[in-house]
Amino acid sequence: MKHKKENLTIGQRTADKIATFGGSWTFIISFFTILAVWIAFNVYALHNKGFDPYPFILLNLILSCLASIQAPIIMMSQNRQEEKDRERAEWDLKINEKAESEIRVISKNYQS
Repeated sequence: MKHKKENLTIGQRTADKIATFGGSWTFIISFFTILAVWIAFNVYALHNKGFDPYPFILLNLILSCLASIQAPIIMMSQNRQEEKDRERAEWDLKINEKAESEIRVISKNYQS
């Protein structure tokens, strides 16, 4: 039994890639590096008189926008994964039922 090949839309492929990258150590480390550079640049290099001085309102706005966009995209990817898991469970059930019926036939033939 072969599984059908997935025909993903551009949005689905993008959501999967964003979810994969957003849950990686590469993202976490690069994200914190960017935050540290942003803060250090504004506080030390621009003497807290730069384009985003403390309390970093622009940085907070950017982080809020990122979170508001990233969360639904990750949820879309998770919903697709749940669909695939459900399909996989249905396949497993069908295979187990088929195996059970085959075992019954073999067992019945063996006992006769």
